[in-house]
Amino acid sequence: MGCCFSEPVDFDGEVNLYHFDLHRAVGKGAFGKVRVVEHKRSKKLYALKYIDKARCIKQRAIANIIQERRLLEEIDHPFIVNLRYAFQDDENCFFVSDLMLGGDLRFHLERKAYIEEDVVRFWMAELSSALEYLHQQRIIHRDLKPDNILLDSAGHAHITDFNVAIHYSERRLHSSIAGSMAYMAPQVVSRKGYSWQIDWWSLGITAYELLFHHRPFDGRTAEKMTQSILKDPLKFPDNASDRVSNEGIAALRGLIERDPSQRLGCRPNGQGIEDIHNHPWFRSINWDEIESKEGQPPFVPDMKQANFDVSHELDEFLMVEKPLTHSKRKVNPDLEKMKPELRQLEEQFTHYDFSSSKRMSYYPHNQPIVALGTESDGTERTFSQSVTGTLVPNGTMVERSLAGSPPLDGETTYQSYHQRNPTLDQRIAA
Repeated sequence: MGCCFSEPVDFDGEVNLYHFDLHRAVGKGAFGKVRVVEHKRSKKLYALKYIDKARCIKQRAIANIIQERRLLEEIDHPFIVNLRYAFQDDENCFFVSDLMLGGDLRFHLERKAYIEEDVVRFWMAELSSALEYLHQQRIIHRDLKPDNILLDSAGHAHITDFNVAIHYSERRLHSSIAGSMAYMAPQVVSRKGYSWQIDWWSLGITAYELLFHHRPFDGRTAEKMTQSILKDPLKFPDNASDRVSNEGIAALRGLIERDPSQRLGCRPNGQGIEDIHNHPWFRSINWDEIESKEGQPPFVPDMKQANFDVSHELDEFLMVEKPLTHSKRKVNPDLEKMKPELRQLEEQFTHYDFSSSKRMSYYPHNQPIVALGTESDGTERTFSQSVTGTLVPNGTMVERSLAGSPPLDGETTYQSYHQRNPTLDQRIAA
């Protein structure tokens, strides 16, 4: 009987794939998959998202990957899927993040006629806390929707998927089109300029969809969708009062308010969250318990079943795609001989280990912002749409450098690199 020996793992060196045992595949993206992994020393489970460098280069998404990597290093919040490790080998870039066992909200919505009001209210309270934190960090998520909200095993909600998130400028407004059109605020689709207030609109659309299982604005084409978002009155189903209280309807109207200066959660000088805290719909919420993550979620996922699409594991079993394996890196690679894109990843997709690294920001603070919803930043953008409806700019990264963000070397264009099934990506189950 044969036997095999594995080399000892150097846990005192830089983190790499050998530090983890690989478990089941639970998600699939444009460049790779998401797997459950176990850290060999701590025995703790995480979600591993790995991105194929060759596919990433082919789709011209290097800048996106590095931007997401840098931005995630800044974030640490109870209701966000936080980055724990980042590293790369010769073929892949790896993100290791908090493991969410409860599935995403789209998964649960599709299995129910609608989500009960008390459950939605609790999730909205937790997500409000997360949004307030992101905006204090000068970050706009830009793609908040049920697909990008994950539950842990206890039923707490967490924001994930920061691949189109940006730092907002306090000197000027943004005008690039990014996110999922059905959840975009009027200021985004009209290109009249926007800032962090758009996330509160998206939160309102998300709450509406969870409560009624459809969105308030729709259209079969981008043009019709745009006109619906800009002009259609906010309507509610005939049976809305059977599902949602008057206070809940008022909260939805407040969030889905076209004027950002009047939108719920958007008062200036950081007072917007007080409007959320004091709104009658949230009267039953104990905000101290929410902030400390001690509140009891009214909905707990069924952990006896898989809260993800099990076909990913079947793909791996049938070896439809090349399976992920541990592999040693080339020793002392010659950067001068690398393709520019590979060299950019080598130099800028740096290691991160939450147990030994301090979280830091790559981006400086900015100056006061101009009036919202009245001016465009004057930069033209084109955009493409992925199969999930998520739009990402195709233009140059002028906006990021204008926002005080350092320009990335080499390739500086966006492409729609997350062309994936909307029920996938970082949805994790054991």
